[in-house]
Amino acid sequence: MKNKILLLIALFFFVNVHAQKFENLALTPPMGWNSWNTFQTNINEDLVKQTADAIVSSGMKAAGYEYIVLDDGWMEMERDSAGNLVPDRKKFPHGMKVLIDYVHSKGLKFGLYNCAGTKTCAGYPGTRGYEYQDARFYANLGIDYLKFDWCSSDGLNAKESYTTMSKALKKAGRPIVFSLCEWGQNKPWEWAENVGELWRTTGDITAKFDGYLDHGSWKQTGVMPIADLQKGLRKYAGPGHWNDPDMLEVGNGMSTNEDRAHFSLWCMLAAPLIAGNDVRKMSETTKDILTNKEVIAVDQDKAGIEGFLYKTIDSVEIYVKPLSENNWAICFLNRSAETKNINFNWQNEVINDTIFNRSLDTKKVNYQLRDLWKKVNVGDTKKPLKKQIESHNVLMLKVSGR
Repeated sequence: MKNKILLLIALFFFVNVHAQKFENLALTPPMGWNSWNTFQTNINEDLVKQTADAIVSSGMKAAGYEYIVLDDGWMEMERDSAGNLVPDRKKFPHGMKVLIDYVHSKGLKFGLYNCAGTKTCAGYPGTRGYEYQDARFYANLGIDYLKFDWCSSDGLNAKESYTTMSKALKKAGRPIVFSLCEWGQNKPWEWAENVGELWRTTGDITAKFDGYLDHGSWKQTGVMPIADLQKGLRKYAGPGHWNDPDMLEVGNGMSTNEDRAHFSLWCMLAAPLIAGNDVRKMSETTKDILTNKEVIAVDQDKAGIEGFLYKTIDSVEIYVKPLSENNWAICFLNRSAETKNINFNWQNEVINDTIFNRSLDTKKVNYQLRDLWKKVNVGDTKKPLKKQIESHNVLMLKVSGR
């Protein structure tokens, strides 16, 4: 009898822990757009409507982008007398609900931003002490995504703060994707699987391929240093719970090669694909990168396995990602400042993913190769791969086992 009681207690706690967040959200990495990288707090009603229109007309919606997320700066500087958040009346003269309805009318979803602390990073009202009230507010507005930052959080426990907000969202009753923007300081990958659908693994990104942007008291991190910081985290990711290396900087000032490499890497890492450029004014090149469905399919693969750095040969980093149906994606990335020649003999390589129990052995299977950026088939694994890769560029292949 005692054992039965203990079993029931254990089952009760297991069910309650695992029922904390909504089920079946973000089964593939979320795709969308966020206002911060380009506009910071300079946001308004017209920007959102024009962005929604552009996401549809540019082919981004058809490629899988669905969330429009307003970052910091959407609210008034003070709550109202009842403690409610108030959307900025000048920026959003027709109210937030009308704007959200407009986005929904385009077949898109809508997200907002707030912070676990007392103030947001730009100094607007944070959520500390208002979690359940704010969750009801978001549910009543009809939002679909909440980005939750970590400014003004001195003295707070990250796990407790984010868990409280997660429970508040669940209590409010509307399925809302919960994005933990805690910067990876408290190792959210170790505890956030049942708290939210994605969690930041690093500080803020900047539109630099390598290096940092130093602000004195803090730094923004370039694309490649962020990629380096993902090492060892892949075992924590999967359908409904993703590592988030921050938003995309494609179209924000890097070279075309660097934009292509950045986008390829994020897809190899099964990262959320949240565009951060001005989609209303993007070049055809930027649009082509952001809407390459064959590359996006690697990110959105239903197996939900995050890729990893397999090896480095003469400054060419080789990332591999197991896909569904015995397929793989392989990305050769030239990190150096010079063009590099690669000579990769498939017959000499056996790639083992010991975490997810997958193996690519070309002696047992002859795999077909497809160049995902040029969108052409390029032979098979019987012959060595001999290619030239420009500086900061990639060769990204789908390796098909049948």
